[in-house]
Amino acid sequence: MTFYLKYRPQTLQDLDLISVRESLKKIVASGNIPHAFLFAGPRGTGKTSAARILAKAVNCQKPGVDGEPCNKCDQCISITKGDNLDILELDAASHRGIEDIRALRDSVKLAPARAKKKVYIIDEAHMLTSEASNALLKTLEEPPTHVMFILATTNPEKLIETVRSRTTKIAFNKAILDEIVGMLKKVVKGEKLKADDGAMHAIAQASDGSFRDAVKILEQLVGEKVKLEQRSVSDFLLSSRDFDVTELLTLLAKHDAQAAISFVDRCIESGTQAKMILDETVKKLRSILLTKVGLADDSFDGLTKADCVLLIKFFMRASREQRYAVLDQLPMEIAIIDWCGEENSNGEVEDDSKDTSISKKKDNGKIANGKKTINAGKDLETIGATVAAINVNGNIGDDVWGKILSVTRAENTSIEALLRAARPLDFDGKTLKLGVFYRFHKERLEENSHRKILEDIVGKVVGGQVRISCILTEQPKREITQVEESGGVVLAETKSGSSVSGNAVQSSETLTEGDDMDIINLAKDIFSN
Repeated sequence: MTFYLKYRPQTLQDLDLISVRESLKKIVASGNIPHAFLFAGPRGTGKTSAARILAKAVNCQKPGVDGEPCNKCDQCISITKGDNLDILELDAASHRGIEDIRALRDSVKLAPARAKKKVYIIDEAHMLTSEASNALLKTLEEPPTHVMFILATTNPEKLIETVRSRTTKIAFNKAILDEIVGMLKKVVKGEKLKADDGAMHAIAQASDGSFRDAVKILEQLVGEKVKLEQRSVSDFLLSSRDFDVTELLTLLAKHDAQAAISFVDRCIESGTQAKMILDETVKKLRSILLTKVGLADDSFDGLTKADCVLLIKFFMRASREQRYAVLDQLPMEIAIIDWCGEENSNGEVEDDSKDTSISKKKDNGKIANGKKTINAGKDLETIGATVAAINVNGNIGDDVWGKILSVTRAENTSIEALLRAARPLDFDGKTLKLGVFYRFHKERLEENSHRKILEDIVGKVVGGQVRISCILTEQPKREITQVEESGGVVLAETKSGSSVSGNAVQSSETLTEGDDMDIINLAKDIFSN
């Protein structure tokens, strides 16, 4: 058994995050336990572990002082093993649709098999669709007395406000060094290992506030028989990291495009993922930027505040484009070239990211940014024209919808084919509601991979973050008539309400448009596999 599972907290007192431990202990001790919780925080901070402990606390047959679970009764043991029939864990990433939530609502009405309360632990709750969230809302508002919900998420802001307002929020912040070191010492003691404090601190610093990552690092060190001493651990962590963000930023500060790209290529060849390089670079730039404004302590003399802002813009753009790139490192290399001064015919560096408001100082469509000047006028005009094309009543106009289809086709033809069986119904500036003609197309568009791509595309077109919501609607129908001619019988299409002279037989059958043949081909490809 891995260390993380072997030494997983089993009581409230075992929880490693001090703030969470104290909050839950007070709630359980009060005896007035809410029917719905929202556990929100970054990965590896113990949200699922805390949810299981809370489930034991409300169902324990012999609770201890202040409601602590005994971990000895049948209920506690079965919850620890994960085979308790009344504790249901759902992964919202794979059970995110309205049908899944409707099934949950039906099961909620049933009394517990043996426990005092049925506990539903919904992990990655932010992945629920808008319709599924609204379906869950009714149950959260008026739950049966025998039910408790625990929603766990890394992105609470993506949950609809009405769901968040019905829950008691427990914030799981990134663990501080002392909390991680304390957890590591428990593992070291349990495994009877010898480790000095310097080694523990080195592991804690490399874990980025995640208990799970810290334990994984310790387990790897033990597996590779590395001495748990500060120098040995630091050397191991340094050798296992083929990417040094400070070295890359030093090259960027010198505007040395050739050296920077060569450095990135060497990192890629040694096994470092391009996404990791982008993420670490943006994190480091953010830390430096916060230091420039007095909110952190991460000095780097080679870059000014304006430089940091501009570099973050370039690398954020690269991050958005990476998922569509033929080569993972290509968007990053383009960002480096842009930053290092590769100029266009007008002597200006272009930034085609959707947010061009890097500085408030403007001059004839240009934005001043220290050493760099970006020609943002064209992008601003494009976004302005797109937004202006959206009707004042909150609808997407035909021209904007056409542009969305055009951009989608260029980036993902499968999604564009699915969109041909959909029409925009409403747009409030944040959520685009699509009416989809077929259940198959709706389910495909609601898949996480497709939905994220589509939301990014629509966001680029309208100039902001957009959430996609799909509902089933009826397809606009055309009347197809059979017209007898001397040469035989032919089909003729008429608009609803029109008539065809001659011996014609009306039919309610709707034919597929020629432009929609790619939808049929898409379905054939999917069902033939």
